[in-house]
Order: sequence, then C-alpha cells, then structure tokens
Amino acid sequence: MEVSSNGKRSIHCLRYLNSRICKCIAILLVLLIVRAIFFPSTLSFGWTDDNGLVLIRNLSPFYGSNFGIRIDKFLEVPQIVWGLNNQKIAFARACLTARMLNRTLLMPSLSASLFYKEVERLEPISFDKIFKFNEFNSRCNGFVRLGRYMDVSNRAKTIELPKGSGRKWTIERDFEQLKEYSKEPFDQSEVIRIVGKNPFLWHDHWPVKDYARVFECLVLVDEIANEADKVISRIREVGSEEVTGAKSAKLLPYVAVHMRIEIDWMIHCKKLEQRYNMNQICSSKEEIMSRVGNISGTNTPTVVYLAVADSLLNDSSILDGWKEGLLPFEKKKLGIDKIYEKYPYLIRSAIDYEVCSRADVFVGNSFSTFSSLVVLGRTQKLMKAGVAVGELCSRSVMWPSYAYNILGDSKGRPQKWVANMSDISLQKISYGSNDTSCR
Repeated sequence: MEVSSNGKRSIHCLRYLNSRICKCIAILLVLLIVRAIFFPSTLSFGWTDDNGLVLIRNLSPFYGSNFGIRIDKFLEVPQIVWGLNNQKIAFARACLTARMLNRTLLMPSLSASLFYKEVERLEPISFDKIFKFNEFNSRCNGFVRLGRYMDVSNRAKTIELPKGSGRKWTIERDFEQLKEYSKEPFDQSEVIRIVGKNPFLWHDHWPVKDYARVFECLVLVDEIANEADKVISRIREVGSEEVTGAKSAKLLPYVAVHMRIEIDWMIHCKKLEQRYNMNQICSSKEEIMSRVGNISGTNTPTVVYLAVADSLLNDSSILDGWKEGLLPFEKKKLGIDKIYEKYPYLIRSAIDYEVCSRADVFVGNSFSTFSSLVVLGRTQKLMKAGVAVGELCSRSVMWPSYAYNILGDSKGRPQKWVANMSDISLQKISYGSNDTSCR
C-alpha cells in the first residue's frame, strides 16, 4: 500500500511539473514572437564608430558553426588584383567588410599575373588554388567566413552596392553607406555585390589587429608550402656546406633580404620621395649591402638569401661587394630557379614570402607592402612566443627584423623594425612609413 501511495504522488508531481514547464515554454514563445514583430531593430547591429570600428550583434538564426556570421547571406567583391601582399590586404579588407555586414564572403578571384594598369591582361586564379579554403574557415571560425558560389540559392536577387570614389567620397561617407546596406531593405537580399574599385583601394575602417587575425587564417595549399620548404631547406643546406666544406645534417640559420632595386621599384620610390619630400625610401645596392653587413650579432659565415624579382632586375652584380663572411645567394645560384619558373607571379611571390617570414633575420624596406606584411607576421610570432610589447625592439630578441632604408645609428646599422599592433588602421603597412616602432 505504501509503494502504491508513493507512486500516485510521484505521477501527480510529474503531471504538475510538466504543466508548469509547458506554460513557461508557451509564455517564452509568445514573448519572442511579440519581440520579433514589434521590436525588429533589436536584432540589428550595435555600432560604435569612434574609430570606425564595429561591434556585431546577432542578426539571424542561421549561424552555422560561425556564431554571429550568417551563412545564408553573402557579400560578393570585385576580382582582387596587383601584388601578392596588396591582394592579401584587399582580401582581408573584403573579409572585414563582410563581417561588418554580418555576411559570408563569397570566395573571391585573385590575380596570378602582375599588371597594374592593363586590367584586361590580368589572369584570374581561384583563392583555393593558393590558400586552404577549409583551413581558413576553421582558423577564422566565428570571426569571418568564406563561402562558395554554389551556396547561393538565387543569384538573380543580387543587389549592387556601388563604391564611391574621388575626394568627396570620404571615409565617413563610406562607413555610413556600409551601415545603410546592413539594414532593410538591403539586408533582405541574399547577395550584396560591391561594384567599383579594387578592395585594396576601399576606405579602411579596421585596426591592425583585425587584419592580423585574418592573415593568420591564410595557410598555403600543400603544393606551394612544399615548394617553400624545399627552398628554405636548400638555403640552410648551402650554409652548412659553406661552413663545413661538405654536406652536413646540421642546418644553419640564414638572413633574408627583400632587396628592392628592381626597375619598377626605383621609379616608384623616387616619385614617393618627391611627393613626401624625404630621402629614406629608395636604397642603392651599395647602401643595402653596407647596412646589412653592419647588423650586430650575426655569426659568420652566414648565408644571405636575396629575395628579388629577377625578371625586373637591371643589375646582374647583386652578388658582388658583400662584407666578408656574408654569403649572398639568389635563386639561380642556389639552383632553385626551376622551382620558381614553374609558376605564375603570384605563387612565386608566395614562396618568397614564406622564405622571408621564416628567416632567422629579415631585412626589408619599410615602404614596401611585401616587407611590411612580413614584419607584421614576424611581430605576431614574437608576441605569441611570449615577448612583451616593450621588449620587441630589444637587440637580443629572436627573429629580428630591420628596415635597410632607414639608418639606425651612427655605426651604419639599419633601423630595427616591428609592427605597431595597436594602430587603428593598416595605413602604414599598406602604403609604407618611416615609423618602425623602434626609434
């Protein structure tokens, strides 16, 4: 009898609890429906525009694995062009624009060839032929997201967002336009297509740290990464052979110099010096050699890899005149020129970028986008290794970087160089600066 009585009480309690739970769920559903009908604006962005930065609230129930980044709304951008690192910046800016609109960026087309003015001669190449698509989304999960055109259900309903241009199109007007397209009726469209200029030329609304986060998600596909490994191994092997006189299992460190003395660069840098009324942009071959030779703490003999665009070079004597103990090598002397010749410009540049990024010492030009992004990556690497911001410019820090176009001291050394990770925009990295954060 006691068991039966307890059983009845238990059943009664369960019915009572179920009834209460059902009522609570019903009330909650009614409240959510009322909120959606009468207060739709609470589902929109939260904007903070003091520095052009944006805080994003959830806009849609379609989050997928990227919380806060919708997978049912897309942003399409023009083909990304120019040099490798101009393209990386343009790509990151497109990603951050998509993030601001809380949309997935449709995988853009990059440019395998290098033509600045003859747009019709640009050779498109898919993003996933250079960088790993799935790895990008995995590393940038919840921050930005890439999608494929096959993910779009109806491209006929695409609306266009025309990018303004000229002096009257200010950074404030650009930001207001993006805010406008994040709201109804534009936000209803499955795809927003930005038309107009290359994303590298868009106004910049984001801090360096946001760009750096996107760059960290870019991982080369295996084929290109393996080629970069071969080049780096060959450089280190040559160093061992020069020291021991024979092949050795011990791979020695190397210095990478991004040697900007090509014809196109010298024309460009001379114009920059005139425009900015300064003389710390161009560097002659002799000046570069002298300043690299004056870097302290470099053991000799040391292999110096010269990262230079051979096809644009008008000086075959770059291997002559280096300080004793520095052993300069370029692609042909290393016997790796065949590796580079297999590929178009963009892939050749991507291999050189890896070689410079992973060098024990890097020396570049602070007005070169290539050099600046290498230093940004090396600065991130130092900070992740636990080096405090105040110690980044220390002479004893590992993986040092230098700007050979800026004299560091009276002893003729180049200026120590790290990226300023607290900058509110990518202006200095995109267009160059004589501020190396180490003065």
